[in-house]
Amino acid sequence: MKLNYLFYPNQTSKDSLIILHGLFGSSKNWVNIAKELSKILNVYTLDLRNHGDSPHSVSHTLKDMIQDLKEFLEDRGLESVILIGHSMGGLVAMGFSLEYPEQVKKLIVVDIAPKAYPPHHQKEFAVLKTDVSRFSTRQEIDEYLSQVHPDPAIRQFLMMNLQRTESGYRWKIHVSALEKIEYLKEIEQFKEKQFLKDTLFIRALDSFYIQPEDKTIIKKYFPNAKIVELKGNHWIHYSNQKEFLQVVKDFIL
Repeated sequence: MKLNYLFYPNQTSKDSLIILHGLFGSSKNWVNIAKELSKILNVYTLDLRNHGDSPHSVSHTLKDMIQDLKEFLEDRGLESVILIGHSMGGLVAMGFSLEYPEQVKKLIVVDIAPKAYPPHHQKEFAVLKTDVSRFSTRQEIDEYLSQVHPDPAIRQFLMMNLQRTESGYRWKIHVSALEKIEYLKEIEQFKEKQFLKDTLFIRALDSFYIQPEDKTIIKKYFPNAKIVELKGNHWIHYSNQKEFLQVVKDFIL
């Protein structure tokens, strides 16, 4: 699948960084981070399948997304890159690094562990399955959705997937494919593999995704992993952007 992407070039560096967003996200969620990191290397932010402006498919497996990434690198002649993956994108980055270690220089995984997760996005999917075509403003949509999801920050994040049409609004995201959430348990297919290069895990302390006991499984797959803890929620690149950027830069450099 040919993925949509944004490119932030660096005129002096030959190194490239690929940023993979999380579930319900897109390349546009990472604009500020990408602009800052493009001061030291070339940066690509991708829309994973069924997200943003990338094509839709009925299939949304971890294998699918790994092969999409491989195709993206091959199309651009990128033989070895640094990967940053957040949440779902982190699972893709881990799976790709375990499957194609020769194509990854360094790996950064943001607030996700190499383990199976149970379904836990019911409220978010309830928002995204809401018919928004009858509303004329985003404020009207937000007011209505407050009855579905009480967290205004998450509503605003999800509403980044709204698209204005001639007749009203629609969701750009492919909800029916994503709701299967097969990818949540598929990292275990790589249980016999290891990625031996430098790896950074960033754990958000106000999030449940990485627990202290997950260090064992992280080290099993990624023996040279370093785990850094930052105060902030699951979207740590928003909630603690300054420290997040510093940790990432220190690791890259």
